[in-house]
Formats: sequence, C-alpha cells, structure tokens
Amino acid sequence: MSDGDGGLTRLKIDAHQKDDCSDAPVDSFTVLFNPNTYSQKYEVVYHARQGAGDTGSPQVYGKIKPQEYTFELLFDGTGTAIERKEVQDEIDRFLTIAGRHDSKIHRPRYLRISWGPLVSRCVLKSADITYTLFKPDGHPLRARVRAVFSENVKDTLRVAQERKSSPDLTHVHTVKAGEHLSLLADKYYGDASRYVQIAAFNRITNFRRLEPGRQLVFPPIRDAAP
Repeated sequence: MSDGDGGLTRLKIDAHQKDDCSDAPVDSFTVLFNPNTYSQKYEVVYHARQGAGDTGSPQVYGKIKPQEYTFELLFDGTGTAIERKEVQDEIDRFLTIAGRHDSKIHRPRYLRISWGPLVSRCVLKSADITYTLFKPDGHPLRARVRAVFSENVKDTLRVAQERKSSPDLTHVHTVKAGEHLSLLADKYYGDASRYVQIAAFNRITNFRRLEPGRQLVFPPIRDAAP
C-alpha cells in the first residue's frame, strides 16, 4: 500500500460499480494528507417496551446499524508541503469519484476505503466542505472536508456474520485463487453436488471461474434448497 513517499501509506478510496467491490475499481482517490484522527461509530438499536403501570422499560434488541467512519480531509494548494494543486479541482474529483451519480449503475458508486488495518466497504453519506484560505481572486487555496462514510454490507453477508456462532452454522468464505465451488461445497456440506445451490444462492453466473477476494455465503443446508 505504499505510494512511493518514502514508505508513507496514504488513505485510499477505490470506487466500484459492484456492491460487494469484487470488480476492478473504476477510479481511485488517494488523499493529499493523511488525517490526524478519524472516528468510528458503532450503534445498537433497542426498543423500549413499558407496560401500563410499570416503572421499568426493558430494552428489546432491534438491530445493529451499519458502522460509520468520519474523516477530516485536508486539501492544500499552497505548494508549501506538496506539489501545488488546484484545491477546487481536487475536491471536485473527490466528490465525482466518491459521491456523484454513476450513469451505468444509476446511483453513486460503492467504495472500498483502505488505510493500514482499516478496510471497509462503504458509501459516502455526506461531505461538509469548509474553505479556509483564498487567492486574491477568490479561488480557494486550502479546505477541509468532513466526510462521513456508511458501511455497506449485503443482508445475506451481514446475517451470516452475525450468526457465525449459531448451531445451524452459516459460513462466510473468502475465495482464494484456484478454488472451485464444488470443492467448497464438499468442505462445508460434505456434498460436492451442492455447488449448484450455492451458485444460485450467491447469484453466481459462472461457477467455473470464482473471483479471488469475493465473499461467498454458505447457508445452513435447509436454506440451500435442492
């Protein structure tokens, strides 16, 4: 992940057209300066149920919300720290890659953020831009962008991850190069012939060629209809 700056690894945002980011990125954005901090929000939703005359209100579990990541990104066009760049052009490029409508998928792109141990498939939720320094003609020389990204995980994958310790075990498998669906079906079910059901469950059109890095869900046998 080094970008050639003496071993410095910069935060990178890859934009994809597939919701699981299994395709090659259509574009990428590498920040000019790594953020000094970022925040991660983890939220569990509970519903209070209080009966008439009761003083207590038991909290009934509802769901776990997608995690959110907030970054403060610096855009600097003064040329004092790095090669001079036009701040407005860089911000427009960031917004185009991360948040604007893609005509091929009729929505903003799916994103994969990577920086050190942080790897997240997400979407851009909001971007608040504050311009702090200007040229005499009014063009911005420096700006800060507060970008909020929301985790994007398929329901089938999320449920499988949440139930990974359940007795009726659901497995999530990350495909490695050279793996075949029939062998994986044999591994998880003891029945290689179930590769057809697994292909249908994961909406795989070409089961003879699995993409390395793709995550497959192997549901309990009763859910993989014959």
